[in-house]
Amino acid sequence: MKFVQTNRAPSAIGPYSQAVVANGMVFTSGQIALTPEGVMLENDVLIQTKQVLKNLSAVLEEAGSSLGDVLKTTIFLADMDDFAAVNEIYAEAFGSHKPARSTVAVKTLPKNALVEIDAVALVK
Repeated sequence: MKFVQTNRAPSAIGPYSQAVVANGMVFTSGQIALTPEGVMLENDVLIQTKQVLKNLSAVLEEAGSSLGDVLKTTIFLADMDDFAAVNEIYAEAFGSHKPARSTVAVKTLPKNALVEIDAVALVK
């Protein structure tokens, strides 16, 4: 088992790792719209989703993976009305790659984020 840490994504804000690699797979922690410096981006779901996917990509790359190797994602939304907007940015990031996915609405997210995404991917 290997614990993943990159300075190209925000540090964990609790007692957990950015990701864990085991048995040829990487399991990421949920990423929110914090910059690598720990600054929360403005209250706009499009801007936040882009940062979340940038963070997720950085963690995957540090683990020896990429968005193109993702098997499954889970998206947590503070408001299900943001579903279409998040889908737009998500589709741009993943292109023709279509991993399995779950999307759920939650009452609140850390730092009052609008979106959080985690992933399970293959390691090259």
